[in-house]
Amino acid sequence: MSQFDNVSVIKKANVYFDGKCVSHTVQLADGSRKSIGVILPSKLTFNTGAPEIMEIIEGSCHIKLPGGEPQAYGAGESFNVPANSWFDIETLETLHYVCHFG
Repeated sequence: MSQFDNVSVIKKANVYFDGKCVSHTVQLADGSRKSIGVILPSKLTFNTGAPEIMEIIEGSCHIKLPGGEPQAYGAGESFNVPANSWFDIETLETLHYVCHFG
């Protein structure tokens, strides 16, 4: 799917890590919430509250989840992050992503 239809978008951007990650929150008609954004080349650690599925739209990255080894992901791939957890991400190019919550 290349687009989301019938959505509400929060106008103010979510800006993290001094602008290295910028996203917008999207609310779908069914009540589900997603964020759509970019991560500039960097090494970052994200904490999670809800479970997340990170879908890579463009670019590539290395992800380390708790208890695991770093793994490469690229466009068309996704990874799951448990609730109340964390993940390390390293991007060498601008990464476009969709984060699916819950």
